[in-house]
Amino acid sequence: MRILVIDDEPLVAGVVAEALRTEDNEVVVARSGEEGLRAMEQTPPDAVFLDMMMPGMDGVEVLRRIRGTHPDLPVIILTGWASESQLEDLRKLGVTDVIQKPVPLQNLTRALARSRQP
Repeated sequence: MRILVIDDEPLVAGVVAEALRTEDNEVVVARSGEEGLRAMEQTPPDAVFLDMMMPGMDGVEVLRRIRGTHPDLPVIILTGWASESQLEDLRKLGVTDVIQKPVPLQNLTRALARSRQP
């Protein structure tokens, strides 16, 4: 699978990307919402791991834009904190899963496996 990780924290993005690569996935890392959307235009991924809190464009806005062009793409949110209203916005936008940071690495592959289920 080709997976896009969008997270502004280099350490977190690196750990997530490495964990996903151990499952034989091709992983691309973007450090901002804008960079992630550009990466999607170049080569659409099969799934996205998206940080909720980023400077500039936050995860909810990135998800909104993804849904505008890729309504069925699995998107898994990574967050250290999200308000109930943000979680409700994510559900309305059809988020595949929400994983709380810090992330136990096995949760990444479990969430990815759930995203493949019909």
